[in-house]
Formats: sequence, structure tokens, C-alpha cells
Amino acid sequence: MATHLDLEEQEQLDQLKHFWNTYGTLITWAVLLVAGAFVAWNGWQYFQRSKAAQAAVLFDEVERSAQAGDTARVERAFNDMKARFERTPYAQQAGLAAAKAQHEKGNAEAARASLGWVAEHAVDPGYQAIARLRLASELLDAKAYDEALKQLAAGFPKEFEPLVADRKGDIYLLQGKRDEARAEYQKAWTAFPSDAGYRRLVEIKLNAVGVDPKSLLATAPATVSSVKTQP
Repeated sequence: MATHLDLEEQEQLDQLKHFWNTYGTLITWAVLLVAGAFVAWNGWQYFQRSKAAQAAVLFDEVERSAQAGDTARVERAFNDMKARFERTPYAQQAGLAAAKAQHEKGNAEAARASLGWVAEHAVDPGYQAIARLRLASELLDAKAYDEALKQLAAGFPKEFEPLVADRKGDIYLLQGKRDEARAEYQKAWTAFPSDAGYRRLVEIKLNAVGVDPKSLLATAPATVSSVKTQP
């Protein structure tokens, strides 16, 4: 009886050896790949959290420097942010903050460069739209009307369209193109919700180009929609 069991055990052992010799390497690599993927995933998550934390620290430096009016420190921190954390939302916010600080200090060229970077590199379409609108305003102030219109010709999220139309109207008016300005102001006024404060400013512009906003009521939106009014 013992001999019979020994033979069975030996047969099972031989089968196990054969199976392992055939598939052992494959199984080992499969286990290693799964373990490696798990380790890599955890490492990636840690890296992303660490990266976000470092980007947040740099963004805080940009904000504090901007509040202090130290544009040199703002630019250093923003340049560091671009080099190390280009694809993070913090870099996009830092670009907008840097441009604002530079504009307030009268450095229009630097402000345009910061806004241009955000417009080109922003991942978030909202930040990209804000950058393009502000850049168009900077270019308008510099009388670079064609360049400003190019910025506004890019695709914008729907909620920004009234602001884009209003900005186009300003450019056309300064170019002496009253008909084009009138059409853009009408488009902006019609798209803004009736309770939007910005709409009243567009009304003044419409009056300036000879349009009574009351004549547009038939095409105005009946319900309040979400429109950002501070690009």
C-alpha cells in the first residue's frame, strides 16, 4: 500500500515538474509583470501627488509675489513653473496671475508673453479662453487689431461666445468698421442673459453705434444662462 502511494506521489511530482518546466518561466514573468504594474501604478500616483504639491507651492509663490508687486520674483517662479509643471492647472493659473501683475506694472510686452503661453499650452479650455480674451485686450491696447482678431478667431467654449463677440465689436469699432461692430455688439447683447450686468455695458455700446437694444428683444434669450463676465 505504501509503495502504491509512493508511486502516485512520484507520478504527481513528475507531472508538477513537467508542468513547471513547461510553464514556470511564463508564470514567473506574468507574476513579475503584475507586481511591477502594481508598483508602477502606486509610484505614479505618488509622483502625481508630489508633483501637484510642488506645483501648488510654486503657484503660491507667484501669488504672493504678485500681491507684493514683485514682478521679478513672479517671473522667476512662473518660469520655474513652466519648466517643471507645464501641464498642471497651477501653471495655467500662474500664467494668468503673472500677466495680471505684469500688466499692472505697465509691462505690456511681458503680460502678452505670459498670456500667449497660457493660450498655447493650457489644457483646460476655460483657462485657454480667458487667456485669449485677455491677450486680445492687450493687443487691442497696442493697436494690433489684426493680431487681436486672430486670438478671437480660435475656438471658444459656448459660454464665452458673448464676451468674444463684445471684444470683436470693440476692435471693429476702433478700426472704423461700424457695421461689423454693430453686428458683434448685437450678437453679444442677444447672447447675454437679461440679468447679466455686462449686458448693460453692451447696451451703451449699441446706443453708440445707433442701435436701440429694445429692437433686439425678440431674439434675446428668454432664460438665464451661465456666462462668465470677467475674462
